[in-house]
Amino acid sequence: MSQRTFTIVKPDSVEKGNLGKILARLEAEGFKILGLKRLHMSTSQAQGFYAVHRERPFFGDLVKYMTSGPVVAAALERADAVPHLRKVMGATDPAKADAGTIRKEFGESIERNAIHGSDSPENAAIEIGFFFSTSELL
Repeated sequence: MSQRTFTIVKPDSVEKGNLGKILARLEAEGFKILGLKRLHMSTSQAQGFYAVHRERPFFGDLVKYMTSGPVVAAALERADAVPHLRKVMGATDPAKADAGTIRKEFGESIERNAIHGSDSPENAAIEIGFFFSTSELL
């Protein structure tokens, strides 16, 4: 049975011209792109999206980074979408990510790690709803 997940290609990846490579990799992994949106997140959008981290010491830097340039948000679908995307992305720290993962190939650091992905089906639904209306998911 298919499952939905959510990803953001982060500002460093978009700025370096890696967006197409990352999207092609996701499609090669069997993800169907249901919705795709390029945007420059406002401070309030980034604060709202990452509200779960509000009390963490890195919150301010995360918001600053995520608003530093354009990002691309995508709603994705495939069987076992959430765990498969997590596997394809690799560890949060690119230095610790497995060879062949998106973060190993395109990430710079724990903060500038190329891509965000939902950590559960429940959070995927919330995150997709943050950026897309139902009518935008095709």
